[in-house]
Amino acid sequence: MALLVNNARLLDPAQNCDGPGSLLVLDGRVADIGAGAGADPRAAGAEVLDAGGKLLCPGLIDLHVHFREPGQTGKETIETGSRAAVAGGFTSVCAMANTKPVNDSVAITEMMLARARTAGLCRYFPLGTVTKGAAGEELTDYGTLKASGCVAFSDDGLPVISAAIMRRALEYTSWLDVPIVAHEEDPDLAAKGYMHEGSVSAALGCLGIPAAAEEAMVARDIVLAEHTGGHLHLAHLSTKGSLRMVREAKQRGLRVTCEVTPHHFALTDKEMCRFDADFKMNPPLRSQADLEAVLEALADGTVDAIATDHAPHGWDEKECELVKAAFGVIGLETALPLTLELLVNRKVLSLHRAIELLTAGPARAFHLDRQGLGTLKVGSPADFTLVDLEGKVAVDRTFIQSKSYNTPFKGWRLPGRVVGTWVEGKRVWG
Repeated sequence: MALLVNNARLLDPAQNCDGPGSLLVLDGRVADIGAGAGADPRAAGAEVLDAGGKLLCPGLIDLHVHFREPGQTGKETIETGSRAAVAGGFTSVCAMANTKPVNDSVAITEMMLARARTAGLCRYFPLGTVTKGAAGEELTDYGTLKASGCVAFSDDGLPVISAAIMRRALEYTSWLDVPIVAHEEDPDLAAKGYMHEGSVSAALGCLGIPAAAEEAMVARDIVLAEHTGGHLHLAHLSTKGSLRMVREAKQRGLRVTCEVTPHHFALTDKEMCRFDADFKMNPPLRSQADLEAVLEALADGTVDAIATDHAPHGWDEKECELVKAAFGVIGLETALPLTLELLVNRKVLSLHRAIELLTAGPARAFHLDRQGLGTLKVGSPADFTLVDLEGKVAVDRTFIQSKSYNTPFKGWRLPGRVVGTWVEGKRVWG
């Protein structure tokens, strides 16, 4: 039950730690970390792993995945999704509630957690729905669902259209100290659009989703968060206006956090000229100006987390007319390599800030830091990832561990090979 990892580059943003050293794990927890950990007397008899100078960081945390179980296991299961997670360096995932049936009951929550325990790979944190059946009409029993294991509440995939319902949700969850996670989309403004509304959609003759569809709901819910004191977490933000409002809300001290996805800092709506449904997601790929706003918000601290919005779909839902194709892309295996290539290597972010957005940042946003996650502090669970920053990965079907293959990054070659992933000191990948 003892493991000593020597000769690593230790990077833990939560401790402002970046330097060479060792990590000692005893009984699934961090026992010692730093230059002297290898000489700790408790390391005698431990299994020894030479990291070869590679990056050792806290296990990555994804606040936004769709594992499709129950109801759509042909696309993904908790087991296959968990395998994709650990292959991508993620040791914890937060699973959205829009399964079939949706997760609005203790029975479904407990079933999900049991399947995750059987898989034995990553930590699995379910979200419950904001409203019963995700129908937007009646609040679910937040207290009971939190007690059964839910860490947040979201009708993701659908907006909470009623301002009164959202107000009550923020009020009640403020007492429980858990976030409401909002999919911000005004359905009247979005209408039947299937890409960003702008010059590209006009040129292609495609129905667009305007930036205002997201921004109008962001504005409403920030007002409600201020009114109630509740914790509002804004999922997969994609527009300049949305990020500006979050920046201002934080400056005013409101309990507002947010996430962005790799595809929104990697790609723009010009990709839709391919008429390839692997580039169709919701919110849609936006303009170059929006992408640059995402980069700015990542750099200045407005964004709390990089989340994948991992959304698996079968080939039959993507190999069809663009207007009929399903929204969504997978992202667990490619999130870290894309972050390294597009943010770190291009000098948008320091490596320290990039890893913070994948570890300590998401842990704080969903209060998982209270369980010792997102850090390698002594006494915390020994969840960590070993990464070869110089190693290259080719995004192909062999590399992707998900049951589905709807990625817009097919054929990309990226830096950042995950050498191994450990949860509570147990190697679960590599």
